[in-house]
Amino acid sequence: METSKPDTAAPHAAADVAARGSQGHDTTHSGPLGLLALAALGVVYGDIGTSPLYAMRESFHGTHAIASNPINIFGVLSLVFWSLIIVITLKYITFIMRADNRGEGGIMALTALATPIRPLLPSKQRWLVLFGVFGAALLYGDGVITPAISVLSAVEGLGIATPVFEPYILPITLVIITGLFLIQRSGTAKIGTLFGPVMTLWFTVLALLGIINIVQNPTVLQAVNPLYAWTMFRVDGWQGFLVLGTVFLAVTGGEALYADMGHFGRKPIQLAWFVLVLPALLLNYFGQGALLLREPEASHPFYMMAPAWAQLPLVILATCATIIASQALISGAFSITMQAQNLGFLPRLKIVHTSPTAFGQIYIPFVNWALMISCILVVLGFRTSSNLAAAYGIAVTSTMAITTLIFAVVARKHWHWNWWLLGSVIGLFLIVDLAFLAANLVKIPQGGWFPLVLAVVIFTFMTTWKRGNRLVFAREQDLELRLEDMFKQMRSKPVTRVPGTAIFLSANPQGAPAALLANLKYNQVVHERVLLTSVVIEDIPAIDDAERVRIKLLDLGFYRVVVRFGFMEEPNIPRALEHLEDSEHHINISNAPYFVNHTRVIPSKLPGMALWRERLYTLMRRNSASAVDFFALPSTRVFEIGTSVEV
Repeated sequence: METSKPDTAAPHAAADVAARGSQGHDTTHSGPLGLLALAALGVVYGDIGTSPLYAMRESFHGTHAIASNPINIFGVLSLVFWSLIIVITLKYITFIMRADNRGEGGIMALTALATPIRPLLPSKQRWLVLFGVFGAALLYGDGVITPAISVLSAVEGLGIATPVFEPYILPITLVIITGLFLIQRSGTAKIGTLFGPVMTLWFTVLALLGIINIVQNPTVLQAVNPLYAWTMFRVDGWQGFLVLGTVFLAVTGGEALYADMGHFGRKPIQLAWFVLVLPALLLNYFGQGALLLREPEASHPFYMMAPAWAQLPLVILATCATIIASQALISGAFSITMQAQNLGFLPRLKIVHTSPTAFGQIYIPFVNWALMISCILVVLGFRTSSNLAAAYGIAVTSTMAITTLIFAVVARKHWHWNWWLLGSVIGLFLIVDLAFLAANLVKIPQGGWFPLVLAVVIFTFMTTWKRGNRLVFAREQDLELRLEDMFKQMRSKPVTRVPGTAIFLSANPQGAPAALLANLKYNQVVHERVLLTSVVIEDIPAIDDAERVRIKLLDLGFYRVVVRFGFMEEPNIPRALEHLEDSEHHINISNAPYFVNHTRVIPSKLPGMALWRERLYTLMRRNSASAVDFFALPSTRVFEIGTSVEV
């Protein structure tokens, strides 16, 4: 594995993320607002935009379906309407998206805004951090199921258009999913530009189909009255409550649009929602309701809204839309992974920045391939979208409830909401979240266990990495000296100084690197000039050469060197240090050796973690990238000095 941020920079980067919440500040993204909204349409709204394919169908023909009589049709439509208004429009679009962390969204960014997350030290509000980490782990499970259920539900429409395609539904689905993940390396900007026009057509078709059917039975619009939902609950009782689990399918994607906020910015996402997405969704759902009032036995109301001649073209368009639907969760998974890594919960991974102007547009190969393999296995295991619908929802509802709780902390701490306002807003959101969660709990035996198990596994990896790094950092402190103490020792007991310059990569700006101390102890020599070099990755695309290197003379020929790179730049240390030859210090590094500390972690019975977790941490650490490769150090001039620590 590789990483875009070195260990030397991670503590500072994480501290910055934790401290610089913008409380509503919108990151500047290049381009006209309309074009950004079009691109956001192609990436952010695919998930929620394809929910009409299966949400109404599962309510009346799924595992916990209710009878398609007028009372239930009006009741379900009322629930869908108010869910879109409360959960998406009010909660996410109006409130949650104001809680951006320097333009970045997602549950990890929100957690860092609520409480400082220190990579190598315990957090003060540990319960809040664990809540956020588990919510992020749940989203990975959602990222696996969303492509599978979205593409499957669309391709299954081929069986409605013509039975000839019935045997090929699974193979076609697998080919589409594989192709989707293969194009991720192009970046969300290019993908959004490609997908935006397609999704514009999709939402336009949704609206037209809805209007055509509403005109035939306009009384369906009365379902905006919430009393219809109450009537359904009163008549159907427990079964009516359970249908909330399928109604929730209409709002899946809310957490994804928040996680994807860093890719395009808040305003373009809001513009796309109010101008096109929300009206199209409401018209289509009410159109399906009008169809069901006419044809209560319609098994697939979405496709049956269209005339027979248009069903095959609609299947093709729906398939394109569901490919795009998967993009929202994939892009969200990339964003959350980068945030988790910077906050110290994941090992270094290769992160490719795909845009020279937007920090949030990234591609992570390891996450991409892991999601692809998982999606393929899920399709093969569940085989139909109805089976997947039983597994879908439990992870998203759990994450939404956790997001509400963490948002409450942010609103109180940063925005200073009074208790009355906080209780009113958060109380409304929690009532809705917990109702959806309770209705989805019954899905656990029918497949809902899958995303929960996956989330627990990922949560274990993340917390193990966090805890292991803290233990290793604490053990390494015992191997280091303060620079002042090292200088005193060198004065009291002079060591041999040899000509030339040596470069030591230094993770701790205040301490002497373990590699330097080991060299002094065993070789008893030190070069006449020593560069203690730290690297910082900034959140801007590029650094001017004049600002690349900062150097400060300390004592006894030692220099503190800080090398800065932009997030789009290759962190090539030798190339950056060449600027020192033209500086006032005139330091020639052409033949300078590089000394890198390599810490070997040994699982032990020392207090800290269970032995199995120590072994897991060791395995994860062993597969992380080496500093030599990451910093493009010349292999013929690199000396790795090993130290061992027990955890």
